[in-house]
Amino acid sequence: MSCKRPNRYKHYVKVRADHLPDGTIKPLMFRDDEAGGEVCLIDQIMDVREAPSLKAGGQGIRYTCRVGERQVMLFHDAEFWFVELGE
Repeated sequence: MSCKRPNRYKHYVKVRADHLPDGTIKPLMFRDDEAGGEVCLIDQIMDVREAPSLKAGGQGIRYTCRVGERQVMLFHDAEFWFVELGE
């Protein structure tokens, strides 16, 4: 079992996702309970690949998403989901 390690670039979020019959996971929205519970709807998934989080550390599936006008890097690292924060 892995653990959540504090990191200023890694922000853990709750994710609602579809689990498709072929085994893929399609995130639909995420929520940040620490920032008042704001729900962020994912408008588009632009890319999915196994990749490291260069700022936050860790290895997992990186979803490059469009949320409104923003591009967000959402990671699924073992059993946790997190977004990569900028500087």
